[in-house]
Amino acid sequence: MATLGAWDYVILAIVLIISILIGLYYRFVGSKQSTTTEYLLADRSMGVTPVAFSLMASFMSAITILGVSMEIYQYGTMFAIINVSYVVSTPIAAYLILPVFYRLKTASVYEYLEQRFGYATRLAASLAFSLQMILYMGIVVYAPALALEAVTGLSQIFSVIIVGVVCTIYATMGGMKAVLMTDIYQSLLMFASIFCVIIAAWIKAGSLDVIWRTAVDNGRIDFGNFSVDPTERHTWFTQVLGGCATYLAIYGVNQTQVQRLLAVRNLRSARAALWWCLPILCLLSLSTCLSGLCIYWYYRECDPLLEGRVNSRDQVMPLFVLDTMGEYTGLSGLFVSGIFCASLSTISSAISSLSAVTLEDYLKPLVRCCAGRTLTDRQTLWYSKLLSVFYGALCVGMAFLAGSIGGLLQAALSIFGIIGGPLLGLFTLGMYSTSANQKGALAALLLSLAFSFWIGFGQPKPPIPSLDMTTEGCPIQRSYAIDVLLTNSTRAEPETESYFYLYRISYMWYAALGFAIAFVGGWLLSYCFAWLKWDDNRPIYQDADCTLIKHDLFVPPLAKRLQRKQMPRVIVTNTSSTASSEELPPKDIA
Repeated sequence: MATLGAWDYVILAIVLIISILIGLYYRFVGSKQSTTTEYLLADRSMGVTPVAFSLMASFMSAITILGVSMEIYQYGTMFAIINVSYVVSTPIAAYLILPVFYRLKTASVYEYLEQRFGYATRLAASLAFSLQMILYMGIVVYAPALALEAVTGLSQIFSVIIVGVVCTIYATMGGMKAVLMTDIYQSLLMFASIFCVIIAAWIKAGSLDVIWRTAVDNGRIDFGNFSVDPTERHTWFTQVLGGCATYLAIYGVNQTQVQRLLAVRNLRSARAALWWCLPILCLLSLSTCLSGLCIYWYYRECDPLLEGRVNSRDQVMPLFVLDTMGEYTGLSGLFVSGIFCASLSTISSAISSLSAVTLEDYLKPLVRCCAGRTLTDRQTLWYSKLLSVFYGALCVGMAFLAGSIGGLLQAALSIFGIIGGPLLGLFTLGMYSTSANQKGALAALLLSLAFSFWIGFGQPKPPIPSLDMTTEGCPIQRSYAIDVLLTNSTRAEPETESYFYLYRISYMWYAALGFAIAFVGGWLLSYCFAWLKWDDNRPIYQDADCTLIKHDLFVPPLAKRLQRKQMPRVIVTNTSSTASSEELPPKDIA
């Protein structure tokens, strides 16, 4: 197997050094990140373009590049339908959810939950988010380590430390501005990596039409699965409905993304950034799907996993790069740099958001409660940087635990569904229902999380049926041991029906189910607690008599209706007749 050359390492080193230099610039030359608002929210002065790229890069990272390509390679194109959910969900996030957060203008989105329900709900939600991001960080750092080990023989320990140290340095020193600016050029390198794969296969095949016809002939092209069976892994219903829930859990109520949207000048710019993120997101997703077909064309007669060249199909993409581009100086290094940049952008975003949540949701309330004082801005800034270092070190530690997780893409989306779905349901309950109370919301959140963890991590789960792979075109160099492995891999698996039904549900339904339980359960439990007089919805009122509702806590259509109802009535008396009067309808001042 070929390995990286000297120039490949030079390109990788340059990419990493540039990321560090951007952090140094914003620490010593730029605005110097001298206030907490500037450090965590980029002083609310960023433009639309860097935020749009950052929104894409924060979660569509090495998981996308390695995971989606291998999803298409092994299971076909049905996963690509998830792009429909991106189009459907973007206006929901932009016009219903985002305005609520933008009115608060706080560093932590979970402050909304305290204003809507109370501090206990805020604490429970922020703890769930922290757990979600810590688990996700481990997978994201592990992905480039996996790629480097496959193509260069470097140990995963060395690769993990490189990613963890570099992103911690520039995220800690440069703050949110450094994170946003590095995301732009890191995103471009991600695209460069994908297009390198597509162009290399295109040149070798002669045309994309040959690649497409090969995929059709071998059953890789499938856009027609409309099954309503929830145990079907990918269908139109799982990808659109489950994809909408996953998208809104990430781009609607996730601290990492909302923190970026609050870094722009106004609500109009935040919406523009979200809309511009959509084509960038879809372009990366669809081009990565195409790269999976390209890789399949190249290995259509000799699967590297069955041949014994790699240990996991998540390693097939970097192997393809060396097999096809190893002879061209620097191209392999460009690809590996793109993998690294994909992880750097995500980890730096996670570090920034976890620092903000820890500071705002845990540390500040703890200081107020125990010491009876508030932190100064200088102290807050110092703690923010210290927390960034802590979470950078933590992500390195979590990466060493991620090696036991199989299937990068499914693992990542499962984590967001298991925890993100219940959180989406909690926020939706608060924004859409005026009758919901804290005990009902909190009980439903815990119930939803328990159910999601149960079906998400419960074992045993049925094996995922792969499309046909072959080794008929491989060189005749296999040992007897490899032949034994190939024979064993063809043995019949247990019938799927023998597994517990809930463990057979598609991972794409996790977010939707968690959302439904948290929202519907929260509404019903709130009604029961209110009927039993165990709790009420007093926090939504701004007066002691519970007559004036804080309408800013609700989505714009509901907020406007509440505002109209609470407008003082204007009585116009006819001066010519004291017996006649007219009550005018209230004006909308929204």
